[in-house]
Amino acid sequence: MTTSAPVDTLRHLEYGATIEETLAFFDALPPVGVGDLLGEWSGGEIPTGNPMDGLLGRFGWHGKRFDGPDDVHPLVMDHPRGGRYSLNPALVPLPALLRHPAALRNAAVSRIAARTGPALATRSSRARLRMTEYRGVVSATMCYDDLPIHDVFHRVDEDTVLGLMDMRGLERPFVFFLCRE
Repeated sequence: MTTSAPVDTLRHLEYGATIEETLAFFDALPPVGVGDLLGEWSGGEIPTGNPMDGLLGRFGWHGKRFDGPDDVHPLVMDHPRGGRYSLNPALVPLPALLRHPAALRNAAVSRIAARTGPALATRSSRARLRMTEYRGVVSATMCYDDLPIHDVFHRVDEDTVLGLMDMRGLERPFVFFLCRE
């Protein structure tokens, strides 16, 4: 479903959409420049039936922080005792997690993971921003340092972007959005 303003369409998609609807929306949005992403962003997901749907929130994902093109914190998490920290993505066994997503939806496992996450914190950036071509359009892309993941962004409005997480081995992209803080 498409509404008059892209941000209205995004709000509609937050309740769930097919991957086809979401990709059509992404493709209709304009690209983003690297400089447009600098700053701190809170995040949310668009459920599309991806194995990662709902997992980031369960583990306390807050958003991303772009300090510069070579200084990106891709997994900013809410600390269980308040505040935030940057999770080191290299220490997250993502391929194993994706093979067993049902286990990760268990409330007890989620609580344990959220509590132990701060032990996997880093002060170092773990990603960088580059302009890449994806689905025929050149746009800002966050490239993880230690994982085969690229997050490609398109602009919803001045303070909102839609992201597609393209990961080797993942059949279709995981869809999320960021709102400037």
